[in-house]
Amino acid sequence: MSRILLVEDEELNRVLVRAILSRATDESIRTVELVEAGTLETARTALSETAVDVVLLDVNLPDGNGLTLAADLSTREDRPHVIALTASVLPHERAAAMSAGCDAFLDKPYAAQALVDVLAAHLPRP
Repeated sequence: MSRILLVEDEELNRVLVRAILSRATDESIRTVELVEAGTLETARTALSETAVDVVLLDVNLPDGNGLTLAADLSTREDRPHVIALTASVLPHERAAAMSAGCDAFLDKPYAAQALVDVLAAHLPRP
């Protein structure tokens, strides 16, 4: 079973991701284990305790910029795929996310199918 770390400070956005995952037609997405963190600090703790396949990473967090975590993860040997989630849609912000080591970028608000598609592209297949 795959594991996703959702780093998102807004509870409503976490509820939305849980709902999208639970309703996915792709069983490998519907059955992922979801680990949640609301801050960079809790995300770092979760990553030190649990191996994950994908990080869904909000860029603007209360304790800093999520791209710092993406950059840190890019140097790890056991690096998970990182998907940036942000309401910032300017081209230079997308470029900054990719330069920081993100594998994909989703603009908020995103369609449920867009999230499912990006996860299907980055989660390991059985």
